[in-house]
Amino acid sequence: MVLTQLPRFHFLILKKPPVPRFNFFPKPKLPVIFTSPTIFSAPKSTLSTTEPIPITDFSLPEEPRLEISLDKLFIPPETEVSCDDPNLSTRLLKGSNIVVSKYARDSQVVQAEFVKSSVRTEDCPSDGLPEFALVGRSNVGKSSLLNSLVRRKRLALTSKKPGKTQCINHFRINDSWYLVDLPGYGYAAAPHELRTDWSKFTKDYFINRSTLVSVFLLIDASIPAKKIDLEYASWLGQNQIPMTLIFTKCDKRKKKKNGGKRPEQNVNDFQELIRGYFRTAPPWIMTSSVTNQGRDEILLHMAQLRNYWLKH
Repeated sequence: MVLTQLPRFHFLILKKPPVPRFNFFPKPKLPVIFTSPTIFSAPKSTLSTTEPIPITDFSLPEEPRLEISLDKLFIPPETEVSCDDPNLSTRLLKGSNIVVSKYARDSQVVQAEFVKSSVRTEDCPSDGLPEFALVGRSNVGKSSLLNSLVRRKRLALTSKKPGKTQCINHFRINDSWYLVDLPGYGYAAAPHELRTDWSKFTKDYFINRSTLVSVFLLIDASIPAKKIDLEYASWLGQNQIPMTLIFTKCDKRKKKKNGGKRPEQNVNDFQELIRGYFRTAPPWIMTSSVTNQGRDEILLHMAQLRNYWLKH
């Protein structure tokens, strides 16, 4: 049997959870896309962002770390997946649930520059270039990840005080697309009125920004799942905003703070919580700005989404 993902980006489909745990918006009921229970492991890949990567240029892992079933994969548009394909696991991006598509090319970052900061969606750049927005809880490592992606230590200034990003910040990449740094959420020390304003204009940006290809929601993998992260993911799904989960700080081993769990376990726990609210699994990638884990995978995932968006 061959499964083909429909050519669309709104892959977040919510369902009603068996036991209500959070006060989410009403959930639309849509059919389940994947049903196969076949299980395989996310492989180590040999991806490079310097040139187009054929799907066949992957190597099998020696020590797989994550078990992923077929129904938990993200299959890009116009990508065929066969349940009986023995090489299916070699088509996954390392440390993710993402299948590589024919649009995975031209992912290298050659040039990066800050363009402008905006406090209203209508003030954002109007050149029509595709963009990817980074958002997450304050102190999740957003600026560090952005700097890692472009290999520039101070493109996005990091701060020891969470909640410093207060605008929609656009960074133009290769003069052809944007990375967007959005205000962090959930910083308790920020004034309530300011936190409300951040939430309002950020959500307005998500809903009304026509050039937004996908939101990359950053989740701290060194600690257990937070209610506010699940609520944010739920809001994006309810409003049909394309989303990728980026698990940060996967190099951390803070046993006293996270009950002795490794980042891989926290990632799996978050997936279990997400499963109760989504009928199809959103794409996710494990990362570390310290070791650059996941950097190439994020850029290649952005490339295949971007190239499909430009074609259609």
